[in-house]
Amino acid sequence: MSYHFQYCQKIVVLSADKTKVLLCKRRGEADYDGIFSFIGGKMETTDASILAGLKREKDEEVGADFKIALYPEFSHNTFFRKNDGNAMILPHYLAFHKSGEIDLCEEEYSEYQWVSLDELDTFEPKIPNIPETVRELLKLEKISTEGDYVEM
Repeated sequence: MSYHFQYCQKIVVLSADKTKVLLCKRRGEADYDGIFSFIGGKMETTDASILAGLKREKDEEVGADFKIALYPEFSHNTFFRKNDGNAMILPHYLAFHKSGEIDLCEEEYSEYQWVSLDELDTFEPKIPNIPETVRELLKLEKISTEGDYVEM
C-alpha cells in the first residue's frame, strides 16, 4: 500500500495598504502551467516547522529580501486532487508586504502581478478559488492585532 498525499502551504500576500494581492504565473507545473497562483509550496522533511517551511518557500520563490508579516494562528484550508491522482491539503496563510522588492524564481514563475482586490473576480488566468480564499482570509485581518504577526 502506498500513500500519495502532500501538505502544500500557500501565502496570500496583500500589499501594505491592503488593496492588492500578489499573484505569480506558474511555469512548467503539471496542473496549473501558465495560471496565476499564490506563492508557497510543499513541506519538506528538512523543514523544522510549518513556519520554517513557509519562510523557505517565500525566500525561494520571491526572495529573502522580500519581507512579509504572516499571521500563523489560522489558515484557510482547501483540498485538491492533482491530475496524477495525488491528494493535497493546501493551508492558505494571510500575510502583508512589509518591505523589499520581489526577486522572482524564474524556474517556477514567468511573471508576477499585484492584482487589485476590486478586479480579482475578473482577473484571468487564475486558480478559481483565489477570490474566495482572499475574502475568507480578510476576515482574519479584522480580528488580528499587529502582535499576532510573524515577520519573515
